[in-house]
Amino acid sequence: MDMLIKLLDDSNSKIINARAKTYYGRDLMLPSLTVSEFVAIFNQTLEMMLPEVNVRGELANLRISKNRWVYFDLKDDSSSLKFFGPVTMLPGPLEDGMNLEVNGSPRLHKLYGFSVNARVIKVIGEGSIAKAKQLLAKKLETEGLFSPERKRPLVYPPTKIALLTSVESAAYSDFIKIINARWGNISIEVADSLVQGINAPAQLIKGLELVNQMAEPPQVLVVIRGGGSEDDLAAFSDEKVVRAISASRVPTLVAIGHERDVSLAELAADQRASTPSNAAELLVPDRQHEKSVIDQKYRHAGRASRQIIEQARQNNRQIIDYLYQNLNNKVEQEKRDLAQKRSLLNALNPKAPLEKGYVLVRDGQKNHIRSVKNVKLNQDILLEFSDGNINSKVEQINDAKKL
Repeated sequence: MDMLIKLLDDSNSKIINARAKTYYGRDLMLPSLTVSEFVAIFNQTLEMMLPEVNVRGELANLRISKNRWVYFDLKDDSSSLKFFGPVTMLPGPLEDGMNLEVNGSPRLHKLYGFSVNARVIKVIGEGSIAKAKQLLAKKLETEGLFSPERKRPLVYPPTKIALLTSVESAAYSDFIKIINARWGNISIEVADSLVQGINAPAQLIKGLELVNQMAEPPQVLVVIRGGGSEDDLAAFSDEKVVRAISASRVPTLVAIGHERDVSLAELAADQRASTPSNAAELLVPDRQHEKSVIDQKYRHAGRASRQIIEQARQNNRQIIDYLYQNLNNKVEQEKRDLAQKRSLLNALNPKAPLEKGYVLVRDGQKNHIRSVKNVKLNQDILLEFSDGNINSKVEQINDAKKL
């Protein structure tokens, strides 16, 4: 802060002296300025000498007005500086006492005095980062952004994915190597982005927007970053980044840091992986393992098929034996029934008594004569024996009652 004041003093002196030379031709005579003129010269000096600045300090007097503007101070042991900006630039919920690094433009306002117009706010220091993350996690959890009901299943395995990361990182190399070794034949669209630093959140959000605006969107959006400190991973717990991942129309898989690291972006994603390498493992199966499983299933299917065929053969033999036995039983039964019917027919056959010496008597038309009453004298009759016929003529009729 002292360095900033000294720079401003030196710059103002040079500009004012230059103006004095223009008007009066010497350094000692200074012009009389109105307040507006002084503010304009002061801001002009800042724009030339210090258009942008990063300031670190402890947050104090945080105030949000009309849910549109944010006012706060940064202080150290000996100085305090006012800041102003839109509420949309906040990385998440903040509390007095946190350590921040703020990027902005110093300005002298006509009515409200000197302040820095903040552009980007970054939480720094492990304690402050952890506190900011805790506050934001509580806020987003209350809104339901981490709810299991919001999680969408991922296509397994996908044929087209988008990868959001830094192409210069080891995480990128590991992911590509593992996914190609395990499965391959996957179309990968890469969105290169910073993954740490004050400009990382904006680039990550831009990458997320580009992926979601694709004419043919991928089946999965993968966001990865390797390990690092809390400060290195802070971009993935930035509120705008977390909300962008939660709002993605493409299902998301996020893996940030090592297994012990858990960013808020991972909690908002449809699925979390413990590491970038684990993300590749979760996304696709292992080709060799799948081949081994298929081979094992093929062998099992072969054994099962042979067992099924053998069992079917045994069942068929049993069925054939059963049917054959039933058929034999049926034939034997039919034979017995036929013999009984034949015996009955023989018994009812009118010619059967002829075998015993009886004779059938028929008239000239071969009608059966059952009674002497149906016979006339001198009538031609036919006597039918078992072995032949005799033609005869009635010469005498004797009534059975007279015998």
